[in-house]
Order: sequence, then C-alpha cells, then structure tokens
Amino acid sequence: MRYRVIIAATLLAAGTAGADLADDVRCREIGFSKAAEERDLAAFRSYIDVDARFVGAGVRRGVDSIAEGWSVFFTADGPTIKWRPQIIEVLDNGRLALSRGQYITTSVNPDGDTIESWGTFNSVWRLHDDGVWRVVFDAGSPAHGDPTEETRALLAQQDDCP
Repeated sequence: MRYRVIIAATLLAAGTAGADLADDVRCREIGFSKAAEERDLAAFRSYIDVDARFVGAGVRRGVDSIAEGWSVFFTADGPTIKWRPQIIEVLDNGRLALSRGQYITTSVNPDGDTIESWGTFNSVWRLHDDGVWRVVFDAGSPAHGDPTEETRALLAQQDDCP
C-alpha cells in the first residue's frame, strides 16, 4: 500500500512540476512580447539564447543579428507587434519547450490608415543552468484569413504574469 501512495505522490508531483514549467514558459513568452511592445531592446535581447536562430524570409543567428532584424519594432514611429501563446509543451526532461500562438503587427500606411497583420508564431525555449528560459528557435507565418474572435480575445486579455 505504501508503494502505491509513493507512486501516486510522485506522479502528482511530476504533473504539477510540468504544469509549473509550462506556466514559466508561458510567462517568459509573454514577457518577451512585452519587451517588444514596450520597445525595450535590452529586455528583448535578454530573452534570446546566444545560439538562437530566428527564421523569417531568411535565418538570423545570434542575439545581435536577431535584434538587428527586429529593429523596426524598436523605433519610435515603427510598427508594433504583440503575441501571446496558446499552446505550451515542455519535454519530460524539463529542459526544452515549444510555445505556439498568435501575433499581430500594427502599422500606419502613408495615407494614415492603420494596417493590421495577423499570424502564428512558434518558439522553442531552452532552460539554462541559471534557471532562465531563453528562446532558441523562432519562426512565424502570416494568417490565412481574418483572426477569429478567440484570437482577438487572446491578444486583448489582461496578463497574469509578473
């Protein structure tokens, strides 16, 4: 009987630890977005792994190259970007995680009209020995249609992360 209790307690703790790790990654992803939303380049850079690869029209490698590629979002009159995760998966070893969700970029065209562009992102996060998750792979793609009400609500909701 004691053996079953130990196994049950171990499984329950493992499930809780996995949920905690997923929530940690979720909050890191939201913090990463907030750094871009607030145009805080130093904070944005701190979320990026030194080995990172961001895939877009090409591949950007390393913090400096990635920050350069994203520099338009850190200029006063540049477009804005915001994203939020919908799916978080953490490997059983607790060292690697996938975050997937929706993003929106907003810009103003020469006529003064606001232009919204929606899409989906995928980020892979690595847990470092210092206990900090940093993004190691990132890619996004444009949406194939208008965002759903669920997507709009996800990006509009109040965040509960520190």
